[in-house]
Amino acid sequence: MNAESDGRRGAAETAPQAATGGDAPKREPVWGSRAPQFIKRSRPLHLSWQVGVFIVGLGVVGLGIILLPLPGPGWLVIFAGMAIWATEFVWAQLVLAWTKRKVTEAAHRALDPRVRRRNLILTTIAVVICAAAVTVYVWKFGIVMPWKIEQ
Repeated sequence: MNAESDGRRGAAETAPQAATGGDAPKREPVWGSRAPQFIKRSRPLHLSWQVGVFIVGLGVVGLGIILLPLPGPGWLVIFAGMAIWATEFVWAQLVLAWTKRKVTEAAHRALDPRVRRRNLILTTIAVVICAAAVTVYVWKFGIVMPWKIEQ
C-alpha cells in the first residue's frame, strides 16, 4: 500500500505540475510514510517502524533541546530530529514545510536593501556604544589581569 493507493497526497501534488523553466516538471513530495514497501505491507512491522522512528526522533529533538543553552548547534539538531520524524509522520512534514517557508520569507526580507541598510546602521550604532563603554571602563579601572591581582 503506497501513498497514492491509500489517498494520502500532498495538496500541492493534486495541482497541475508546472515546468520550472526547463524540461523537468517540479515534483512535490508525497505526504505520509517513506518506509520501504516490505515494511508498509505488514501492519505490525509498520507500527514497530513508526514507534522506532518516533523514539529516534524524540532522542534527537531531546538532545537539541539540551544543546539550546549549551554551546552547540541546538536548533540544527532539533530540525534534524524533525526531519527524522518527517520520514514517517505527516504532521512533522507539515511543520518542516511551514518552517522552510518562514525561513525563506525571512531570508528574502533580510536581503531587502532597506532592511539591510537599517541593520547595518543599528549594528554600527551598537558597536560604537560597546566600544565607548569598554573605553570608559578601561579609562576608569585600567586593565588588570587576573593573575596580577594584589590582595
